[in-house]
Amino acid sequence: MRPKIDRAFRWAAILIAFGFWGLIQPAPLLGQNSPSVSDKPYIVEWVYRVKWGHREEFFDIFKKYQLPVLDKEKQLGYVTEYSIYSPQLHTSQDSRWDYRVIIVYKNQGSTGHAEEISNQLFPDQATLQKEEQRRWELTEVHWDLPIALVDLKTGK
Repeated sequence: MRPKIDRAFRWAAILIAFGFWGLIQPAPLLGQNSPSVSDKPYIVEWVYRVKWGHREEFFDIFKKYQLPVLDKEKQLGYVTEYSIYSPQLHTSQDSRWDYRVIIVYKNQGSTGHAEEISNQLFPDQATLQKEEQRRWELTEVHWDLPIALVDLKTGK
């Protein structure tokens, strides 16, 4: 029987090999219509479930801080559009959500400017941090999920 370290080393070597294989894949040929990763819109979905009875308080804080940042990102060209959704009927508690924010960034490289913009827009960082902390206290469940439109022809 081989020691566990040999098996662990073998699996690590396999994973590293697959990682390098992914790096050496041939690039798309010039002239193909598939845009490079840097040219493709990058879509992210933020989902929030808020503590029961606190939707209005949560959204007031969200509007105060998150919307101005998204608007500034849009003005600067990082975000091309965003939409906020709220359910119109109810579901079971385990699948309940209160807000979905769909953000379309110009490309993946356009993400990551929110903190810098927030610092510029809100010089009173102590108040910002206190109120944002309250918003997170009101949040029961949250996730950020990159999503993609499915090409109906290819299914990808």
